[in-house]
Amino acid sequence: MGTIEVDFFPEEVDSPDHPEAIILRTLLEQVADDYDCELMSFHVDRGTVSFSLDSDELTADILKILQEKVSP
Repeated sequence: MGTIEVDFFPEEVDSPDHPEAIILRTLLEQVADDYDCELMSFHVDRGTVSFSLDSDELTADILKILQEKVSP
């Protein structure tokens, strides 16, 4: 199980309790539920989101999606 870290929000979003971060966390929890796993950690620091899941399959799928979004 690894941690995914991505610059996701503006720096003003600096807490997992920020409304935008709560929306993302809820989405991740829903997707984890679909994969029959759990969101193990969720942190936000100056716009950077770090999270981990207890499913290698879901982690790999999320990494694949993120790579597609940054590839030209």
